[in-house]
Amino acid sequence: MIRSMTGFGEASAQIDGVHYFVEIRSLNNKYFKGVIRLSESLQSLEAELESLLRQRLTRGTITLLASCNDSSASAAHTVNSAALSRYIEQLRAIPEVAGGEVRLDVAALLGLPGVLQPPADEEDRLLRARKAFTQVLNRACDGLLAMREREGAMLVTELLGQSQYIRERLDKIRERCPSVVADYEQRLKSRIEVLLQGHDVRVDAVDLIREIAVYAERTDIAEEVARLTGHLEQFGQMLTATEDRPVGRTLDFLSQEMLREANTIASKSPDADTSRLIVEIKGAIDRIKEQAQNVE
Repeated sequence: MIRSMTGFGEASAQIDGVHYFVEIRSLNNKYFKGVIRLSESLQSLEAELESLLRQRLTRGTITLLASCNDSSASAAHTVNSAALSRYIEQLRAIPEVAGGEVRLDVAALLGLPGVLQPPADEEDRLLRARKAFTQVLNRACDGLLAMREREGAMLVTELLGQSQYIRERLDKIRERCPSVVADYEQRLKSRIEVLLQGHDVRVDAVDLIREIAVYAERTDIAEEVARLTGHLEQFGQMLTATEDRPVGRTLDFLSQEMLREANTIASKSPDADTSRLIVEIKGAIDRIKEQAQNVE
């Protein structure tokens, strides 16, 4: 199954008063690259969330945004009374403060290091978050993969169309091959007749046949046409295969091999019509290479 590498998915859940949210974006990349964005309280889950992504996605730059909003009473931090009292004692010990009336800002005091302590059940909170994010992340991945599959179906249509375009031009080249040698033979004979006109000289038929055979051997593109046709066959099989495995790199490699064969045909064939058809084929291969970059 062909999938695009671009996609988007999101999911959320409300569990025991905590709202969990996951957003996943995917862009093209030759390899897997995970970009995990978490709040400070969830940093310890980064490696696990990336591992889950790798289980579901193979290629692409994957950006994961995960957050949770705990509105339950268990989210409240504990005030460290001893630390707060110690701060107040130190402030009162300052002469400028002790000698006059000073108003203390409670919000500022609570922001001092050690005054507010996170909930004692931090390990339990992370355990619950890990379990919840696993479910939510998988749902977000389902949405992203569904979008990738929809875009992949459009890519298949485009790639098969370009493949068919190349096949049609290869058929014309294949039909043109025999006449290329025949045209050369006719031109060679005509040129010899003009050059020898008025001279009592004759060209041996064996020499003429040898020259035509050398030309035919030098301009023979049957092998390159066959290889390019084989690449197109494999290309089509991969596009229509039902196996759930990434094929983007293989498609990219095949497109390079197609271009190699097209360039060889262009260099070996002096025929103007064949050259024009090869230019069209190379243009289609370039479009294939561009689209193959989007395939997972």
